[in-house]
Formats: sequence, C-alpha cells, structure tokens
Amino acid sequence: MELFKECCLKCSKIITEAYSTSFTLGIKTLHKKFHMPIYAIYGFVRTADEIVDTFHDFDKRKLLSDFRKQTFEAIDSGISLNPILHAFQGVVKEYNIDKEYIEGFLRSMEMDLDDHVYDRSLYKEYIYGSAEVVGLMCLKVFCEGDAEMFERLKKPAASLGSAFQKVNFLRDMKSDYNDRGRVYFPKVEYVNFSNDCKVEIEEDILRDFEDAYAGIMALPRSARMGVYLAYVYYLKLFRKIQKLPATHILKERVRVPDNTKLALLLGSYLKYRLNVF
Repeated sequence: MELFKECCLKCSKIITEAYSTSFTLGIKTLHKKFHMPIYAIYGFVRTADEIVDTFHDFDKRKLLSDFRKQTFEAIDSGISLNPILHAFQGVVKEYNIDKEYIEGFLRSMEMDLDDHVYDRSLYKEYIYGSAEVVGLMCLKVFCEGDAEMFERLKKPAASLGSAFQKVNFLRDMKSDYNDRGRVYFPKVEYVNFSNDCKVEIEEDILRDFEDAYAGIMALPRSARMGVYLAYVYYLKLFRKIQKLPATHILKERVRVPDNTKLALLLGSYLKYRLNVF
C-alpha cells in the first residue's frame, strides 16, 4: 500500500507541474513535508476543473457526477483505483479536511455546467466553492491539527483564495466568454465592460488581498514563504491588470513573464532568509 500511495501522490505532482508552473514554484518553497499533501489537493481540484472546462467531446455532467461519487467513496473506504482520488482521500483523512469544503468545491464545478447570469448571491457561492475552500483545505495541511490556529487564520485564507480567483476571472475574461460563454462578475455584460466597472471589481479584489496579508504573516514559518510567493505573484499580476484599460482585458490574456516570476522568487527568498516577513 505504501508503494501504491507513493505512486498516486507522484501522479498528483505530475498534474500540478504540467498545469501550473506558478503553483508548482510556490509548493517547492514550502517545507518538504507539505509538498505531497498540497500536490494531492491541487491534483484533485485540477481534475474536476478540467472536466467542466475542456472535456467538450464528452458528457461532462456524467463525468462530474461519477467523479463526485468516486470522491466520497474513496474518502469513506480509504482507497481508490483512481490515483488522483486515492492521493486526495489520504490527505483528507490525515488532515481532517471537512467534507463541507469538498461539497462546496464540487458544487461550484457543477455550476460551470450551466449558463448562469451571476447575481451577487450566486457569485459569492461560486467564489466560496471554487476558491475559498481550496485555501481552507491547504490551511488544514499547514496547521497540522492545530484547531486554534486554523480558526484564527480561516478568514484570511478564504480571502486569499477569493483574491486569486477574482484575478483569474479578470485575466481570463476573454477566454471564459468566447470559449465557455461565462462572465462571472455580477451584473457585468461582456460587450459593455467599462473602465468604471473594472475599477469597482479591482477595489473588491484589493480588499481581499489586504485581508489575506495578515494571515500569511501569521502562518507557520514552514508554510509562510510558499504562500507569500503565491501572494506576491498574484499581486504582481493584479497590478499589471490594473494599469490596463478594460478594452485590453477583452483582447488578450495578461501574463507575468518568467523572468519576473524568478525575480519575485528571489526577492521572497531573500526576505524569508532575513526573517523580515
């Protein structure tokens, strides 16, 4: 079983490395004990996200329904022949991750199967399930059973996940609308997306970033640098988006160049070594 578990975790690592260089970089700056558990969480959420975003030639609803069923069967039985689910269920049990978070995440994935005009309530529900609970799952790992620490850092962790997702929504507005017919922001019409509307969204994102920062500084040192690196990367992306007009967002996807990512890593590492955060 140990060999099977090791192979399953490696599968989650491969998926993470293939789909997200930025997230992989953040994981590698965590303490080594956190690497595999966070890979397992990312592998799980990425697989579900791929079902609804890219498996266009298949019955997505059935695939996601089967994935949901297999997820909870794996958690209840302690085993799955799906390596991604076997790795994930092990982390769920080891770190006592609430099933409520998993339910919330899968519910948001189901929402992507239908065309929604997002009002404020649906938007909050989607953000909670697609982003905030992922931050809370990772926080469960970082707290290593310290319930008091988890409760104290719960709100900032959710805010960080929320900030990341909203930045993604802005960055991906063009592809979300053209490829998937989605606009997540409440009362926003893609064809009438204005600078005023963009500024209002950015002010909301900035509040999330501000709420998250204090929580990052209160994380255990073994987790702090990796989360801080993800924070500065997304903040850099956000600042870049802020400088651009709304029309640019609708034309092309904004990116942070690899050399900038490296500079962010080196700067974060220097602060970490000097113990200034």
